[in-house]
Amino acid sequence: MANTTSAKKATRKIARRTIVNKSRRTQMRGSVRIVEDAIANGDRAAALEAMKRAEPELMQAAQRNIIHKNNASRKVSRLTHQIAKLAK
Repeated sequence: MANTTSAKKATRKIARRTIVNKSRRTQMRGSVRIVEDAIANGDRAAALEAMKRAEPELMQAAQRNIIHKNNASRKVSRLTHQIAKLAK
């Protein structure tokens, strides 16, 4: 348990940020899942459309330190590659 006033305040602050970050992480994962579902169904047009929404969300999550920058870039790269494979 926190003893000092500043530590107590930091605990409250962390709790507030955790709620916000969980929401953003859930939203990001949902947008990625839509892309993955479209790829699994073989629907390239739907996958491209979903990717237009998912990529900015991934990059914003990286900017806000919800996920690591390289993790976001890797996810975007892999999804883009899978969508490109659908064209063949």
